[in-house]
Amino acid sequence: MSDGEQPKPRRRRGRRRGRRAAGPPEAAGDQSGTHRKHPPPNSSGDQSAATPKPQRSRPRRPPERLRTVHETSAGGLVIDGIDGPKDTQVAALIGRLDRRGRMLWSLPKGHIEMGETAEQTAIREVAEETGIQGSVLAALGSIDYWFVTEGRRVHKTVHHYLMRFLGGELSDEDIEVSEVAWVPLTELRSRLAYADERRLAEVADDLIDKLQTDGPEALPPLPRTTPRRRGQTHSHTRRHRTDPTAQPQPGRRTNGCGPGP
Repeated sequence: MSDGEQPKPRRRRGRRRGRRAAGPPEAAGDQSGTHRKHPPPNSSGDQSAATPKPQRSRPRRPPERLRTVHETSAGGLVIDGIDGPKDTQVAALIGRLDRRGRMLWSLPKGHIEMGETAEQTAIREVAEETGIQGSVLAALGSIDYWFVTEGRRVHKTVHHYLMRFLGGELSDEDIEVSEVAWVPLTELRSRLAYADERRLAEVADDLIDKLQTDGPEALPPLPRTTPRRRGQTHSHTRRHRTDPTAQPQPGRRTNGCGPGP
């Protein structure tokens, strides 16, 4: 090198591998050696992608209130041979098949129609569901219960009467009845399917004893009832008697026997 030449400045070489890009230094506590792709939650970066948006909860709909319907029915316990020995007395019952195919025996009964008293309804319903005629002797008592059907809450009251058999033959022509039968009075409580009606059978025993001992005058007077002034909203379709000239429809019984519609 001559005296007039100046030495060239030495170029500084950077590392080809592991060179860091320009940017803010990483936190001192991060010893993992990896680069963050997103800023930490406390940094000033955009957090719209890191923090999920709160979801709005949908307001719950209040449960729909069921309309309450009050229904009133009447029925009777018809006794044949009510003036004779108890071991010869028989009572008329109706049987209906439940969903499991079991036969449930109960007292005939039905809705009180417009213009009827409870006693008139009991006489009519007994005739429609069993085919026999009876006369009312005394009140057995009333049963009330609640159930839900067709979007309605139904409060039903049923008035029952002790009745004397007047005549006729048992028939299961009613479309809602599967069978009808004369049941010995001594077997009545074991045959009835519902506890409330079994209690009514006990009341009937006492009234029959009083009737035979002291006569009809000893029976308690009938409670006063008035004709119904308006129709009822029934909880089920009202039964209709079949037309004997009409052709039977498939799946519908016409003689009161077998599965119903």
